[in-house]
Amino acid sequence: MKRINGIKLRIGESEDTLILKVAKLERIKPNDIKSFKIVKKSIDARDKSNIFFLYNIDYSLVQEVPVERDYRQVRGEAVVVGSGPCGLFCALYLARSGVKVTLLERGSSVDEREKINNIFYTTGRLNTECNVQFGEGGAGTFSDGKLNTQVNNERIKTVLEDFVSFGAPKEIAYLSKPHIGSDNLPRVIKNIRNEIIRLGGKVLFNAKLNDIIIKNGAVEGVIYKQDGVEGSIKTNRVILAVGHSARDTFEMLDSHGVMMESKDFAVGFRIEHSQEFIGISQYGKQYNLLPPAEYKLVSHAGERDVFTFCMCPGGYVMPATSEENAVVTNGMSEFARDGKNANSALVCKVTRADFCGEDALAGVRFQRELEKKAFIAGGGGYKAPVQLVKDFINKKESFSFDGVHPTYKLGTEFYPLHNFFEKSFTNSLISATIDMSKKIKGFADNGAIFTGVESRTSSPLRILRGENLQSVNTVGLYPAGEGAGYAGGITSAAADGIKVATAIINELIFKQ
Repeated sequence: MKRINGIKLRIGESEDTLILKVAKLERIKPNDIKSFKIVKKSIDARDKSNIFFLYNIDYSLVQEVPVERDYRQVRGEAVVVGSGPCGLFCALYLARSGVKVTLLERGSSVDEREKINNIFYTTGRLNTECNVQFGEGGAGTFSDGKLNTQVNNERIKTVLEDFVSFGAPKEIAYLSKPHIGSDNLPRVIKNIRNEIIRLGGKVLFNAKLNDIIIKNGAVEGVIYKQDGVEGSIKTNRVILAVGHSARDTFEMLDSHGVMMESKDFAVGFRIEHSQEFIGISQYGKQYNLLPPAEYKLVSHAGERDVFTFCMCPGGYVMPATSEENAVVTNGMSEFARDGKNANSALVCKVTRADFCGEDALAGVRFQRELEKKAFIAGGGGYKAPVQLVKDFINKKESFSFDGVHPTYKLGTEFYPLHNFFEKSFTNSLISATIDMSKKIKGFADNGAIFTGVESRTSSPLRILRGENLQSVNTVGLYPAGEGAGYAGGITSAAADGIKVATAIINELIFKQ
């Protein structure tokens, strides 16, 4: 394969012309090209009067034969806890290599989970075991399904290829900012689950991990409860892929003395604009001829660093709590990203110095306090507190919306969010929002709304593991993914699941 970088297409120009452009550049006939692949596609909008698409292309004059993946076959068993991207990919790769896998998921299957979530959105009746955080697919199932990552490793490419093979849009393999969309993710997740089962694995839904049997510093099994009935599995390999909201699991690990430490994370609000405003600000008058516009902003203007996170073009602000009498927000988009509003987390860095306590669970308590405060601020019933951004900056109360209406499904109540956080957080958010308006003119105005609270950007702790990827003081316990503090999104979590699976497979090969 030979790579050609930086091929330009104008807005409206067909991708069918790419092969002609490659042939012209290489001074060959189009028919001589036997293999042709888009490697990367991005938008260059630096000059809004001259916007174009940029492509990197691989081509060959001979027909490329697809390479079959070689999965080494081993004998062994393992229990994977959690069916988010980390747990699913870990279980998938173990099963492909012949390992006898049991996957425990405290929540329901993705189809049942959608029904349960819809009940919460319409009635406010929360299921604490199956919700936006817990259930098949993990928290990312009800999000934008972003697959972009700053982690540079070969496993990311493998994750994207696997997603496509299980039914994700093929564009995710080459878009510079790929996303699956919350409407496509359930189908993809089910296909992965069915492949695990086809390979001999077991998937148990509504099966909550209650305890890990640990003797003499080593794992000997797990105890779980499925639909009210207690069960146990003997195993000396447990992969913990529980996600960043499994607070009761963290407490159970703490009671066993499993070594953990608190870590930095971020908290703030969801900021919501009209998608039209974001489109015009990013692309100009041609915005409606291009994919829905995104942004990613960072500010060092205040005492604390502030950044946007999980930006959802044409998306919705979602109720995302897993605990009663708490309000948590998150963002979600479908693949088309055709909603009226754009939203993003706008969050402030929280360091361990901010926690009231030195233990590993101090960050969890910090998050929980904010979420209960947001519930009260919203007036109960899981309504969310909101405020116009311009009023937040001026520390004035809001009484009416200004063209942009919140998309949060359970309703909102005006609240002076400038009084919500401690002073250094508030002032940093004010300084950052004003600073970001220099990069996107009108970012702090144009009817923009803050909705609170965004508190679960990442895990507030890390379960310590060594070079063998096992807990530093519990043999056979493999902390993995975002909840354990080793990933930050769908792709990096899935990649960490593959990494842990590979370590287990190599260990089994060595023993055999």
